[in-house]
Amino acid sequence: MTNDVTDTETGVDPAPGSDAELIADETPEPTVEALDDAEFRSVIEALLLVVDTPVTVEALASATDNTEDRVAAALAELAAELTERGSGIDLREAGGGWRMYTRARYAPYVERLLLDGSRSKLTRAALETLAVVAYRQPVTRARVSAVRGVNVDAVVRTLVARGLITEAGNDSDSGAVTFATTELFLERLGLSSLADLPDIAPLLPDVDVIDDLSENLSAEPRFAKLDGSAAAPGKQSGFDVDKD
Repeated sequence: MTNDVTDTETGVDPAPGSDAELIADETPEPTVEALDDAEFRSVIEALLLVVDTPVTVEALASATDNTEDRVAAALAELAAELTERGSGIDLREAGGGWRMYTRARYAPYVERLLLDGSRSKLTRAALETLAVVAYRQPVTRARVSAVRGVNVDAVVRTLVARGLITEAGNDSDSGAVTFATTELFLERLGLSSLADLPDIAPLLPDVDVIDDLSENLSAEPRFAKLDGSAAAPGKQSGFDVDKD
């Protein structure tokens, strides 16, 4: 009795013209379909709709098996197309990548649908503190308090919890923790970098002035924690940061 042994089992290459060779030739390798420019823009658009954070040109090029130049061109064309037809979607580069945003003029309708009072907005105190950090980063809590003239402990904790600012090391002079804005901050504002911030920094006090203010504030009991000293046991400051 003769045992049938296939070429695959013996490790021998199939003979030219054999059935085994024909079967191997007919098995296609997985490839990305070649697309014309219009279809390629549609693919990019589809990918942008499923991401919840800005996606880089490199990532899109890898996903579509295309060059970064072609992806960049498609993004620019798609952004121009959306703007030209007055779409409610705005495609722009922000936070190190590309993402679709709702156009600003339609924000009231979007907020009415999504927020409905379920998500609290930042207080005025938080927005002011965030602005100081953004324009003077890396900056210590004491310097932020000096600019605002109030204790910012609670506000800083809120901004850190929301991922808008983060600890950025220690001050070289005082050793106090410094804070800086995050990538999420840029993303939420639709900015590519801090260089895109409006030029209001000249309106803020210089660092030397802030230091002088910090020294004066540190002498006040309600700012005691800013210089590292602990508050008296059982004593709570009556100063309400969030209502300032």
